[in-house]
Amino acid sequence: MTSLTIPAGMPQYDDVPRFDVARVRADFPILDREVNGYPLVYLDSANTSHKPRQVLDVLAEHYAAHNANVSRSVHTLGTEATEAFEGARAKVAAFVNAPSVDEVVFTKNSTEAINIVAYAFSNASLRADADPRFRLGPGDEIVISEMEHHSNIVPWQLLAERTGATLRWFPLTEQGRLDESGLTELVTERTKIVSLVHVSNILGTVNATSRITQRVREVGALLLLDCSQSVPHMPIDVVDLDADFIVFTGHKMCAPTGIGVLWGRGELLAAMPPVYGGGSMIETVTMARTTFAAPPARFEAGTPPIAEAVALGAAVDYLTGVGMRAIQWHEKELTAYALDALATVPGLRVFGPTVPVGRGGTISFALGDVHPHDVGQVLDSLGVQVRVGHHCAKPVCSRFGVPAMTRASFYLYTTTAEIDALVVGLEQARKVFE
Repeated sequence: MTSLTIPAGMPQYDDVPRFDVARVRADFPILDREVNGYPLVYLDSANTSHKPRQVLDVLAEHYAAHNANVSRSVHTLGTEATEAFEGARAKVAAFVNAPSVDEVVFTKNSTEAINIVAYAFSNASLRADADPRFRLGPGDEIVISEMEHHSNIVPWQLLAERTGATLRWFPLTEQGRLDESGLTELVTERTKIVSLVHVSNILGTVNATSRITQRVREVGALLLLDCSQSVPHMPIDVVDLDADFIVFTGHKMCAPTGIGVLWGRGELLAAMPPVYGGGSMIETVTMARTTFAAPPARFEAGTPPIAEAVALGAAVDYLTGVGMRAIQWHEKELTAYALDALATVPGLRVFGPTVPVGRGGTISFALGDVHPHDVGQVLDSLGVQVRVGHHCAKPVCSRFGVPAMTRASFYLYTTTAEIDALVVGLEQARKVFE
């Protein structure tokens, strides 16, 4: 399939960039395989994306020809590895329009990136001379939302327990959007940090953060955005977002697992105490005391995920070549198509926004009273891969009164034919369990 039929009611823009989906799919070897005798229909990209040959080749070539540790050797291989590693950092910085390459910290994933910020608060709170923006204690508050992935809930719960601060949150509306009606009462002069998901991994909701950002600035708090589901799918500019930190992960954007990114404003990273201690993050070490390197090295103790970072740089090149605006529009059309198609399945309930406005290509749903695990097994028997469960977002499931959801999620290689296969599979599942 090389193009999409734009559903009725969707705006028709001549200047929207396009790409050939069939040519893109040819770059992903795994899409050629079969599952249970059927062509693979992969609708689980919010969980992890597939990797194009261009990324797999860079990963293999790095290990085959340039494998060495970084930042500690003067030999040729060490120099090549360091140049490739730091080159990847520069690519990532440009990809999100970071003002400085030194604002990009390589991490294991988004979860680790959020924990680095949370533990920096914790460590700063133990020191009287720490930057007051990072010191927390009783009476201070942390604000998140009911929409968060567990990785943006648990670290802040633990931080609140360690420091005596109070954790508060934005509730969800019935339509699956943030309820900002109590914004001024929730984000106050007691708030030290607001940490929110940019695009929900379970509801697909795209959070417009401008009002929240304005309030955060008014009260002098800090803002972290979990961009795990936005950086892979749309153009992201950290200057325009006006956040203090963003986090994202490589394996959701065509890169390997084991590599993620913490971007932070340079002056904030410079004020943050380290979280991990060890090699490469030091300035000097004596038996009595240690002084620490400037960011980003301060937060990258030990041997980093070198080849994974280099491959992330290749993934950035690949996505840039396809075009992030084109990917965003492709998924917008897919989402509109999918919402219309799913509406034809009797008894199916979509959670979150039911219109393709302010939502991404992740759709969670319930099929009547059929348990999501049963739905997933029927779909898998037909080669259709979806995710089932609470999606590391149990509070969202509780908010909508279900133990679990079935989730289909799209990416640049997804086609309408695959959405049609999903609908056919759901019809079969409904007949099996009716």
